Amino acid sequence: MAEFDTLIVGGTVIDGSGALGVAADVGIKDGRIAAIGQFSPSAAERTVDARGLVVSPGFIDMHTHTDIAVLIDGNAESKVRQGVTLDVIGESQSVAPVTGPAAEEYKAEQRHRFEFDVTWEDLAGYFDRLQRTGTSINIASGVSPQQIRRAVMGFDDDRPASPDELAQMERVTEQAMRQGAMGLTCAWHGGGPEYPEEVAVMARIAAKYGGYYGVHVGSEGYKMQQELEKALYVGREAKLPVHIYHIKLRGQSFWGRVGWVMESVEAAQAEGLDVTANQYPYTAMQHPWARLMPRWVQNAPRKEIIPHFAEREFRDKVKADPEFKQYVDEHGGWEGIVASVLRTPGLEKYIGKRAIEVARMRGQEADPAEAVFDVILEEGNFPHGVFHNMAEQDVQTFMRKPWVSIGSDGTALNPTAKGLPHPRSFGTNVRVLGKYAREERLFPLEEAVRKMTSLPASVLRLSDRGLLKPGYWADVAIFDADRVADKATFEAPKQYPAGVEYVLVNGELVVARGEHTGARPGHPIYGPGKAA
Repeated sequence: MAEFDTLIVGGTVIDGSGALGVAADVGIKDGRIAAIGQFSPSAAERTVDARGLVVSPGFIDMHTHTDIAVLIDGNAESKVRQGVTLDVIGESQSVAPVTGPAAEEYKAEQRHRFEFDVTWEDLAGYFDRLQRTGTSINIASGVSPQQIRRAVMGFDDDRPASPDELAQMERVTEQAMRQGAMGLTCAWHGGGPEYPEEVAVMARIAAKYGGYYGVHVGSEGYKMQQELEKALYVGREAKLPVHIYHIKLRGQSFWGRVGWVMESVEAAQAEGLDVTANQYPYTAMQHPWARLMPRWVQNAPRKEIIPHFAEREFRDKVKADPEFKQYVDEHGGWEGIVASVLRTPGLEKYIGKRAIEVARMRGQEADPAEAVFDVILEEGNFPHGVFHNMAEQDVQTFMRKPWVSIGSDGTALNPTAKGLPHPRSFGTNVRVLGKYAREERLFPLEEAVRKMTSLPASVLRLSDRGLLKPGYWADVAIFDADRVADKATFEAPKQYPAGVEYVLVNGELVVARGEHTGARPGHPIYGPGKAA
């Protein structure tokens, strides 16, 4: 019997720790790294020729929206072709709980966006569906305190939870943690959570099971200080790590002024709080146009709120709300707001157009808000958008920090994806390797790899992934350091990258010679609180 199932020969091993690369072979047995050294090819049933290539741990994407997409197409091609072997899902929505007064809202949203019927109620049900479908990458999930609150209280957002309701939220949180949630994962409006004490109560349950608090802190602009303080408050009160999603300052008013954000994080670290962050390597973001609206619009059920856009009084109320102006400014203004996905026939001509261009096309340039409201009404929902609102120098400033990992905030897609999705779904990780490590020289290649492997693994408390080390799972990316690059652009985003030659997930080849093999060896990755 051969010593190894697979032997990766002749490559430069960058092990994910930040150490310099070394020439070595990597032996894999039963899905795990068996040995690293020099071996005869005859010691393995199969060899992978990595001469001239870098061999690294597979990349961990710390913040994604692959939730439903991976159930529709388990090949996860836009991710695994970059070398990504683990996506972490969940934010303001998570795949569970799907119970209580707001369950139908969640199901309706998935039917609209993906033509997909949700049949599970809890995290165990989602993971069971994932395993039956099969996936080419590993999937881990958080649980959203917002979704937990909705499961208990519905859309009653204007009051704090009663003691009985809060106790029920604790029970739902505990169930999710015991079913394998990595921690709490959330996205807040401008100013952060209205009831941070409730979040801290749920966070204590997450902390009990070894979880962390993953947080999109708020609107990340005018109220960033307050939002950051609330995020750190939850960490202090619950005594659990805080991981900030896509750290940034939005809006041209704040370009070049990000220093205080990093100083605040590092001051919290100095006092002993475990605080890290992730970011994507782009100057534009993506989410639904709902995030342009005041919170009373965002928080309402879609089927109830969308028809109101036909009413003059409603439109005037939205435009008069100070949050509307704030959010539009933070999203880049009418020149920075883009429609990226529209599903209604007749609206396709607006895909890829900025809001000011849509307004001109509709003869509404004098008041682009009216054009936006009309498109929402005609679409019957909030379109997905791309928002150009950040400065390149600020992206680079954050990226240099050793506590900032990489999270795409994207989705595992393929070229049949509707509209013009943000290129981050096809290019995030390879862009860090090609543009920022090789071309811009922000940091050595070894540091780029660490940011995408052992650093996120440490946040997730994974003891057997994120490094090339004997005993660890064989999630491996093999790429050409001189050629690796993103090809996806905002104008043509649905393009796979260059330079990633092989990817192994749990020891099985998923990408070979740059092409997907069709293999689906991915697993659910459970948090430390998973009950046996």
